[in-house]
Amino acid sequence: MSKKQLLKIIILGDSGVGKTSLMHQYVSKKFDNRYKATIGADFLTKDVEIDGQSVALQIWDTAGQERFQALGSAFYRGADACILVFDVTQQESFAHLTSWMQEFNIQAGKRDCVLIGNKTDLEDKRQVSSKVAQQWCQKNDDGIKYFETSAKENSGVEEAFICVAQAALKKKAAAEDNVALPAVNLNQPKQQKKDDGCPC
Repeated sequence: MSKKQLLKIIILGDSGVGKTSLMHQYVSKKFDNRYKATIGADFLTKDVEIDGQSVALQIWDTAGQERFQALGSAFYRGADACILVFDVTQQESFAHLTSWMQEFNIQAGKRDCVLIGNKTDLEDKRQVSSKVAQQWCQKNDDGIKYFETSAKENSGVEEAFICVAQAALKKKAAAEDNVALPAVNLNQPKQQKKDDGCPC
């Protein structure tokens, strides 16, 4: 049986978009209107099975305030994927997505991302349409999938987390396969030299 994989997933976005609510809803199926603003960073772990593989998801939640944006490389180190979150009722939180993604790419390198438009239960206050969000995904990276969620109603939350975990798991497996290949190739030139040297 294959060993359990650990995936580090970081949730990024402005303060108040519902990052903490999404994490708690996914991990423990709980929603609370009274979450305090996250200071620095916090994480929860959830064990899941993805495509027959046992996976421990380490989900990191960040403070969205600008002063915490430069959380430093330690926070991003080892990240396998990123969930970008904006609030569909706050145009400003959508406008900041590009800088959040750039920050992640600088600190963690190019990784799989999904985009979440949260708070769809407040449809009457919506400022960002799903079409506009999908256009942003296509403009920035064709690989980014867009999900609309309501952490309050637990709508779309599971699908978004599983999607990003599947993508990260595939990439990690491919990377591990590639790491094994050079070890084989390194030995071949030595053998050839030996063989070439034998007739002389």
